[in-house]
Amino acid sequence: MKHDIWKAKAAPLRAALLTASLAAILIGGCEKTTKDPAAEAPPPATVENQSDQNLVKVDEPERFPLVEATAHEATSTLNVTGSVNPDVSREIPVVSIASGRVVALHVRLGDYVHQGQLIMEVQSTDVTGAFDQYLKAVNDEHLANTQLERAKVLYDKGAIAKSQLEIAQDGEDDAKADLVAAEQQLHVLGIDKDHPGETVKVYSPASGFIIQQNVTEAATAGVTYSGTANAFTIADLSHVWIICDVYENDLATVHLGQEADIRLNAYPDKVLKGRISDVGAVLDPTIRTGKVRIQVENPGDLMRLGMFATATFHGKTPETHTAVPASAVLHLHDRDWVFVSAGDGKFRRVSVEGGAMLPGNLQEIDSGLSPGQQVVSNALELENSADQ
Repeated sequence: MKHDIWKAKAAPLRAALLTASLAAILIGGCEKTTKDPAAEAPPPATVENQSDQNLVKVDEPERFPLVEATAHEATSTLNVTGSVNPDVSREIPVVSIASGRVVALHVRLGDYVHQGQLIMEVQSTDVTGAFDQYLKAVNDEHLANTQLERAKVLYDKGAIAKSQLEIAQDGEDDAKADLVAAEQQLHVLGIDKDHPGETVKVYSPASGFIIQQNVTEAATAGVTYSGTANAFTIADLSHVWIICDVYENDLATVHLGQEADIRLNAYPDKVLKGRISDVGAVLDPTIRTGKVRIQVENPGDLMRLGMFATATFHGKTPETHTAVPASAVLHLHDRDWVFVSAGDGKFRRVSVEGGAMLPGNLQEIDSGLSPGQQVVSNALELENSADQ
């Protein structure tokens, strides 16, 4: 009886639960059927077309006439870098014969000195020793001369034999030789025998620039006390050397006696002439270059030691190069450019490698352009119009 009552009460509850479950299933099914798959996909990528920066368009292309690049016959060239160095055959060391302490310097590094100019003074005991030896030589010669005169008188009177006169004559000759040597020693030290001083004066042996200084005031000088015998080094810079580095692959194009054009970074508008005087026999194992020495005249001491220089060697075999008017070459961002026609009022900027300037306001093009190609005659004007 109780069981039948419980079943009667539970029947409505089961029916409600079944109805709720069916509703949930139907709702879920509707959602699956109505959801758009495209809404869950990632957005499509956007591609932006970048414009060609070297392509320019102008409204009136006829304002920019074209010219044809021409062929130019020229020999091959090789450009190498180097630096200015002294000609070692024109370097003269200044040596103090006396060893001692430097008490006065009259020149400095970089000064120009004339031959015979006083350079420095050295206080040395060599002065005292040399003058003492000279005075003794004077006294010995005076005594030997007195003995010789006495021997002559005695020999004339028959008081002594001829051998004794000869001995006296030999003593006089030896004394004179010692006196001459003592005087020469004073002369080498730069000491006046009649007015000896306390210092040795050192004079310039030649005219030129002082390119090296190894002494200072109160320092030691001379061969005995100092670390180096050279107090100064004087160089005649009327001729200098340009020492260049030439790569191993280019060494076959240079030879002794070959002429070179020298351009200095400090004076780019000046061109000096030089001649190869030596091609090094040893290569630098690190960068594989050989040293090439160029002898160059230095008018007006224009070139300073240590300056950077560029040497240009010209070959013997002529080659065909391209030439265009200088106005057709645009110098922009440390590069050279020309404009060629791209049609439909457009011009394309092309990178080239500019070469040397030629007569007739032309410029050589080493690469990037061939003879016969058409280029804009005034590249700068076109560039300015494009920027506007």
